[in-house]
Amino acid sequence: MEHIERSIEVDAPISAVYNQWTQFEEFPRFMEGVEEVRQVDEKRLLWRVKFWGKETEWDAEIYEQIPDRRIAWQSISGHPNTGVVSFETSSPGRTLVTLVIDYEPLGTVERLADFLGLVSEKVQRDLEKFRDYIEGHGVTTGGWRGEIH
Repeated sequence: MEHIERSIEVDAPISAVYNQWTQFEEFPRFMEGVEEVRQVDEKRLLWRVKFWGKETEWDAEIYEQIPDRRIAWQSISGHPNTGVVSFETSSPGRTLVTLVIDYEPLGTVERLADFLGLVSEKVQRDLEKFRDYIEGHGVTTGGWRGEIH
């Protein structure tokens, strides 16, 4: 498994940042290569992505969700991956978002992209696009405040 950890500070309160992150179906708006994220139920998501010319799908299950603190998931089919996104107030009205992903590169192209640091760079760009998205909108497109343990 490969490991990526990236953070970004967002000029918005923690509740707004968290609420926007829970709008998984909006991810294609700021995550490069993400074609679709469909929320099947409170815990399950279907991901459809296209990276480096290859389309991939997987199901993920959220196994921990604590409002304004963290969301943790793992794939349950398809592309092997796990991750945690955490939210922390960095100063009044500002939020530090930290994303940790562990994944298994599949195939030669993914292994080469990982070796060259392209996957890590993509994660950072996606966080920057998320920041720009939420700061540019000023309001969230929704939010789910439920807990999963």
